[in-house]
Amino acid sequence: MSQVSVRDDEVDIVIAAIEPDLTSFLEEWRGVFSRFHLIIIKDPDLKGELRIPGGFNYDAYTKADIQKIIGPSNAVTFSGYSCRYFGYLLSKKKYIISIDDDCIPAKDNEGIQVDAIAQHINNLSTPATPFFFNTLYDPFCKGADFVRGYPFSLRSGVSCALSCGLWLNLADLDAPTQALKPALRNTRYVDAVLTVPVRSMMPLSGINIAFDREVVGPALLPSFWLAKEGKIRWETVEDIWTGMCVKVVCDHLGYGVKTGLPYVWRKERGDAIESLKKEWEGVKLMEVVVPFFQSMRLTPAAKTAEDCVIEIAAAVKEQLGQIDPVFTRAADSMVEWVQLWKAVKIRT
Repeated sequence: MSQVSVRDDEVDIVIAAIEPDLTSFLEEWRGVFSRFHLIIIKDPDLKGELRIPGGFNYDAYTKADIQKIIGPSNAVTFSGYSCRYFGYLLSKKKYIISIDDDCIPAKDNEGIQVDAIAQHINNLSTPATPFFFNTLYDPFCKGADFVRGYPFSLRSGVSCALSCGLWLNLADLDAPTQALKPALRNTRYVDAVLTVPVRSMMPLSGINIAFDREVVGPALLPSFWLAKEGKIRWETVEDIWTGMCVKVVCDHLGYGVKTGLPYVWRKERGDAIESLKKEWEGVKLMEVVVPFFQSMRLTPAAKTAEDCVIEIAAAVKEQLGQIDPVFTRAADSMVEWVQLWKAVKIRT
């Protein structure tokens, strides 16, 4: 398959506002973001008015908007970084790119500022190769190709539905690792993109991602909440759960997932020791969650992302619900999310 052409008006950039003043963040990204429409979602628990500099094409949504559009919800939560899912829900564009508000543009090994949006679009618009691993990385990147022995019947690849970018400086480590190695920083800029092989799970991070909303949008969902869920990345595993859901969906429907470029520069935020107290529950549960998703197989009846999510939710409730009530709540939330997705789609 050939590269797909993506227009600027096919892209929404979704920003979860965890702090009220977005001036510094948006000014850092002005040269990249100003061409695109922004959807800014204010954390429902955040006090104070949002401060957004001029010169951007954006729509901002608050707690009142969430309540008006969603209505009473028993399972779906849009608190903290999960408020960005509300933006995924409202977008009418084909592609969504989401970057956390504690990140600024990174620089490559030559000191040139990285255009994260352009790289995400490139990842999504070129084929992925999930069925046979290419040892020279993404064969559709400049300067690369398929290596000797790669079957020609697989070289056309499949559509890429999810692009997972990385981070310089403060890597997305879990709280135990960060607490043990407080001085550890990621300084390695690796100029590479990889397709994640089919049936391989991965810990997706919502810090820096892009996806095809029309294909897998319903599978990126706010459903897995810990009892002591926090407001920063070290204190949550909701995006990790989401990543495994969407990877199962992509594998079943025949789409690809890429990881690597683009990088962003992630600023310091939070206290690893305090976060460890909140995230530890999730760290333990991953030992159950990962094998579950590795063994997950969906039925031929699941033909859309919505169908897939409903099947996954049923399996979660049946197989994991007896282990911990957090799984039953997650399953209920997944079902309600699909209902919300369909309802909003009909209204818009």
